[in-house]
Parts: sequence; structure tokens; C-alpha cells
Amino acid sequence: MLVRTTHLTEPLTITAAPLTRDAFAPFGDVIANPRPESRPSNTAPDAIARGELPCGAVSANQGTAIQYRAIASMGNLYDSAPSGKTGSPRMTMFVCGARALVSRDGGGGGGGGEEEVADGVQIKVLERHPFTSQTFIPLTADGTKRYLVVVAPTTPVPTGEEEENLPAPRDDAGLPGRGLPDVSRLVAFVATGEQAVTYAAGTWHAPMIALGPPDSTVDFVVVQFANDVPVEDCQEVALEDGGKGDGPASRIWVRVLEGDWRALAKL
Repeated sequence: MLVRTTHLTEPLTITAAPLTRDAFAPFGDVIANPRPESRPSNTAPDAIARGELPCGAVSANQGTAIQYRAIASMGNLYDSAPSGKTGSPRMTMFVCGARALVSRDGGGGGGGGEEEVADGVQIKVLERHPFTSQTFIPLTADGTKRYLVVVAPTTPVPTGEEEENLPAPRDDAGLPGRGLPDVSRLVAFVATGEQAVTYAAGTWHAPMIALGPPDSTVDFVVVQFANDVPVEDCQEVALEDGGKGDGPASRIWVRVLEGDWRALAKL
């Protein structure tokens, strides 16, 4: 549900970094095999019991599996929603078509005879789910598949009555709070198909952006809670150019550089 249109006054360009567990920690969890080299065949159950593996690992399935019990968390805060309507667990699928990278000016060439490079995407919307976490799980273990994760902190103090009236848990429990996204501190990450991502409750993020060749997709199973009250399930902020037209367009631009993302995107 659209709750605000924000008119940007300055252009912002950021470069996406590889998605890692530590870098993303302020916004949620990165879910990936924390020790891909450790397998049931080469890791004895007693070694697992001694705590030699991370994330609460235990030996499972009669020693034929390793279970990481503390890989991520889920949040259901609908008991504090103003409507009083309980949230229920939902599992859906998003088939995300790859977004074509374009140049910042939206065309094929820049001024002064310099050619603009098609290396990014514009961020036009940020959204949050104030009472639930949301986990995107790619249906592939292909490290060459990529998608863009864009998040922003919440402004610490609401700037108007409209924000005060937005349904959201109070921030006295370490939650982001009721404020709008702080677009000046927006960050972006490139994830691979070997990684899933959980947005913590209340985290401002862009809708999922799949990367890849034209007509390709990244298919996700999405796990969250919902109560079907639109303003409690999802709040959106549209980001529009508020410039005066005498300079660069005031837009948020995320550059996606080429690189070995499979090697760089590690826990």
C-alpha cells in the first residue's frame, strides 16, 4: 500500500557490494551454507557436537546430514498490530524477470561524446513489512544467478503526523520504528542463487530485482506472515525526482559492476 511519495532533491549513486552475512546484519539475515566444505562424509558427529561448526550445527538423520539450527530468524509481530487481526504464515512464489541494466541517463550515450555505460538500475520504490520478516529463497543453487538486494535504514524520528499514524511496532524492542526510509544511507548488495535473504520486520527494501540475460528469471519461494490488512502487511514509499530541471535528475541509482560474485559473496 502506497503511504507516501517522496520527492528527491539530490541525485544519489551507490555501487552494489557482494552480499555477506556481516554486512547485511543490520537489516536481517543472509542464508547460505556457512561451511560448504564440511559435509557429513568428512565431518564426524563428535566434531559437530564439540561446536566445531557455526550456527548451532548438530548431526542429523543418523549422521547423514548436518543441521544448522541458528541460520536465520523469523518474526511475527501481528499481535501488536492496531487492527488486532492475527497474522498467519504464508508461502508464495515470485518469478522475477531479469531487469536489464541501463545507463544512468536511460539512453545509450552521454553528453560530450562520451558513451554512457549500461551498468545499473534506478530505484523507484521502497517498501517495508512492519509486522513480519520476509524471506526470499531462490529455487536454485546456481552461483551464477544473481539478484539485487537494496535496503535503507529508518529515519530515527518521524518527521510528521502522517508517520506517527503509520501502523508499526514501536522501536523500544530494537525494531526500526515508524519513520520513513533514510534514502541518504541506502545500501545495495548483489546476491547469488546460493544465497537466500531475510528482511527483518520493518526493514525498508526495494522490491526484488533479478539480474541476468533478457527473458531469464530468478524464481523465489517467499516465506512471511500476513493478516490481509493492506497498511499493516506492506507500506510503500514512491521515490520521484524533485529537482528543478537545471541539473542532473534527482534519482537513486545503483551500479552493478561485473565480477566474480560467486567467489565474493561469502558468509
